[in-house]
Formats: sequence, C-alpha cells, structure tokens
Amino acid sequence: MAAQSLQGKVVVVGAGAKNLGGLISREFAKGGAKIVVHYNSSSTKPDAESTVKAIQSMGGEAYATQGDLTKPAHVAALFEEAKKRFGGIDIAVNTVGKVLRKPIVDTTEEEFDSMFAINAKAAYFFIKEASKHLNNNGKIITVVTSLLAAFTDGYSTYAGAKAPVEHFTRSAAKEFGPRGISVTAVGPGPMDTPFFYGQETPERVAFHKSQALNGELTKIEDIVPIVKFLATDGWWITGQTIFANGGYTTR
Repeated sequence: MAAQSLQGKVVVVGAGAKNLGGLISREFAKGGAKIVVHYNSSSTKPDAESTVKAIQSMGGEAYATQGDLTKPAHVAALFEEAKKRFGGIDIAVNTVGKVLRKPIVDTTEEEFDSMFAINAKAAYFFIKEASKHLNNNGKIITVVTSLLAAFTDGYSTYAGAKAPVEHFTRSAAKEFGPRGISVTAVGPGPMDTPFFYGQETPERVAFHKSQALNGELTKIEDIVPIVKFLATDGWWITGQTIFANGGYTTR
C-alpha cells in the first residue's frame, strides 16, 4: 500500500481536549485531518473549546462533544454524530483513562467499579462502535500503560483494568481485519502529566525517572508521533501493544 496521509481523514479522539489527547487532536489536524474532540466533564469543556479553536485557527475543521464513555449509548452517539457531521470516520483514538495508586486492602468496591468502567468498559465499547462506523481500511488505537509489563505494587486496579484492552485489541484485529481495519494499543511509560503526579511521592517520581532514557518521564510529545505512525504508514501493525517508554520496562 502507498504511503498514507492524514489529509481529509476524519479522526475521533476520545478524551481529546487536553494533555495527550489534546496534542493528538492538534497534531493530527496539522496533517489535514478533521477532528472530533471528545471530552467527559463540564470542567474539561474550556480545554475542548480551546483545542477546537486552535485547530480552526490553523484552517482545520473540528468540533467538541461531551459524553460519559462508560455508558455505551454515549459511545454510540459519539460515533453517530461524527459520521453525520463529517460523512465518515477513518481513525479512532481512545486516550480515556483514570489512574489510581492504592493498596488492594484499601480499595473500595466503588473505586474498583469506577476504574474498570473507565479503563476497560469504555475502551471495549469505543472499539465496538468504532468498528461499526469506521470506513474500510480504518485504524483504531487505544492508549494503555507500560505498567502492563511491570511487577509493582499499588496499581492493581489501574494496570488491572487496562490489561483487558490487550485482549480486546487482539480479538478486534482478527474480527475487523477482513475490512482492512488495524487495531493497536500504545503503552506509554509514566507520563509527565498531572494525572501521574497526583498518585506519586517525590521519591517515587525520582525512581520512575531513573528507569528510563536520560532519567526522564515519558512526555506526551514522545507518544503522539507513534500514534500518528500507527494511524498512517504503520497500518500493517495490528493486534499489538506497543510499549513506548524509553526503556522503562518491557516483557
């Protein structure tokens, strides 16, 4: 297949308002894609609107839409609206996630249910609805975590809830392969975002930094080019989890 471009492609970005999702939205728009910027809560609405304005200011097309993706009906509505407004969908990137660092003995049922709803259930139905609405030869990419290859304490519900996404990805890659749709997962290392720092002590932050190249955390700028590659020329990679973490961990 010839080299692929983002020009004119329609991209749905789950949690596409800020941090990694926001940068994906903006960078894909620079490549000529039309962007659906999803956000979850009203507190994130200003970030979503800012991302849309940034895309429009560079001459691109985008709109923001709110929805709780732990509710399958909201996931379906996200894709149906995108298809109605842009006529088709080519790429779906899901960056939705929630981090919790807590010992098993202290974890409540409510926390367990919330973590699995956000990290596993939402991902499952995002993949499902993407498959129903994507054009042939589309791409589905889910952000997971490099903790899937780590042996550590405290992240039982976070890594545990992301782990099923690998199996979702493999099954989807086989099921959607006849339509030319590739399905992948990207596992960043500990990322230099507010989500990470809220869970860690300064000492643990220093340890995490020490485990990767140059003694640094993963930056969102390190991950976006990988997601872009998988959505274009890297289409032949499917059913895989790509660990992008500067040597933080592997398996």
